[in-house]
Amino acid sequence: MPGGGPTGGQVLRRAIRGQRRRVATGSLLGAVHQGCEALVPVVIGAAIDTAVATGSSQALLRWLLVLAGLFLVLSNCYRTSARLAEGAGERAAHRIRMELGARVLDPRGGADANRLPGALTSIATNDARRVGSVATVLAYGIAATSALVISSVALLRISVPLGLLVLLGIPPLLWLGHRISRPLERRSETEQERAAHASGVAADLVAGLRVLKGMGAESAAVARYRTTSRHSLGAALRAARSRAGHEGAVLSLTGVFIAVIGIVGAYLAMRGSISIGDLVAAVGLAQFLLGPFQLLTYVNAEFAQGRASARRIAEVLDSPAAVEGGESAVSDGPAGHLRLTGVRLGSLHGVDLDIRPGELIGVVTGDPAAAGDLLLCLARERDPAGGLIELDGVPMTELAPDGLRRSVLVAHHDADLFETSLLDNVRAGAEGGAPVDEALTASAADEVARLLPEGGDTVLAERGRSLSGGQRQRVALARALAADTPVLVLHDPTTAVDTVTESRIATRLREVRRGRTTILITTSPALLAVTDRVVVLDEGVVTADGRHTGLVAGDERYRAAVLA
Repeated sequence: MPGGGPTGGQVLRRAIRGQRRRVATGSLLGAVHQGCEALVPVVIGAAIDTAVATGSSQALLRWLLVLAGLFLVLSNCYRTSARLAEGAGERAAHRIRMELGARVLDPRGGADANRLPGALTSIATNDARRVGSVATVLAYGIAATSALVISSVALLRISVPLGLLVLLGIPPLLWLGHRISRPLERRSETEQERAAHASGVAADLVAGLRVLKGMGAESAAVARYRTTSRHSLGAALRAARSRAGHEGAVLSLTGVFIAVIGIVGAYLAMRGSISIGDLVAAVGLAQFLLGPFQLLTYVNAEFAQGRASARRIAEVLDSPAAVEGGESAVSDGPAGHLRLTGVRLGSLHGVDLDIRPGELIGVVTGDPAAAGDLLLCLARERDPAGGLIELDGVPMTELAPDGLRRSVLVAHHDADLFETSLLDNVRAGAEGGAPVDEALTASAADEVARLLPEGGDTVLAERGRSLSGGQRQRVALARALAADTPVLVLHDPTTAVDTVTESRIATRLREVRRGRTTILITTSPALLAVTDRVVVLDEGVVTADGRHTGLVAGDERYRAAVLA
């Protein structure tokens, strides 16, 4: 996976290998279907020679029964083959989506680096579908190839020159079709990249729609999306032109080839080398060959687009991890002792901080970048460039990220809510169905529930947009408290809450987190007033450490930061 993941070709092979039974069965039934279709003109030719030419009604009836049997078999084989092939494609696409989901949700992170959420969504939907369709079209391709082989054998029995013409002409045609598909593959990859970027920009703009309206920046947002959309449209049109050119070129080549077969067959019939029935069969086979050739053209185009999408999927699966995964498990019931020694990352230039078990500590910094970098380190979304962070005496880099995050929960300021009920949002943080009443009360989210039409069972809109900013913050805080982790890091959890409610939350927060380590990264006086102590970060280092009241009285810079 990360750092040593698959190539685009391996993604394709894995998708097909996982559905090989369905593909094989679908291919076999498809080959039977195509074989029966190829035999139809042969049977008609035989009927002309043995029944029509001789005037035998019995012979004609026998051949009609044979034709009926052929159509019965090919009809049933087609339906079953198509069902198996399409099912293989859907299952392959589903498996790829699951792999992508697992990679994006990998605790080590890294898959979302330099990728907008909308772009990842596009890869997990459109690209996964295109790669999955390779399993479908492979069955079609094998069936079409079988039809070409059966037609060649039938033509060899009618006339060796006709059979050899088909056998020797098919490989160059297939090779030319593959060469012609190269531009389509390149342009399909560009098309998917531009489409994914446009989806990402659109999702980004929709997520920030309220902010954009508040700033009066709608026109700038529209101009940005218009430019991105035009680039995506241009790439899509170039890919469409390339596909049309590819299909037209291959169709022209196959048309010329089939015409040559018909001309050679007519010449042989004129010389008496083949019968009228054989000529009818040969012309019928030549016309039938157009279907397999068109099918192979479609298969080739799908493979070209599938290869382009597979490379994009491989890039996500092979994204380097943001942090190296540790192997050690977090001990049961850790005390929650955090120690930072000389931590350097971004705006942090050597942070030394010892947070005792069960302590409620405030962290104040005037630099948002420093707060963000500290959150990244504590959540282990990034490992420090220098220094060490320990949990209960064990370096975080030695702990498995998923186990660590069950002990250290970092609740970001901009945490989103899910499109489900308020209570389900809060319960998402609780382990094993633990009661969440205390968390709802401590965060004042119970007041939010009482205001909703169906109380806590009211389904929230996407990202909780049906709530106000302060209501969303209270529900997000309740979710974090319901998790009841040994260490909880909260970043500005009450910035959109009124002063009276904030004071109640501050008091209740101290009570509900008693005995558990809690870090409040905030400048809120109400929250800082209930902490055991406050540390001040200035220019990336700890410059002050003390009680809130003492710092307000004796530190002018602190007073300006929290009371401004």
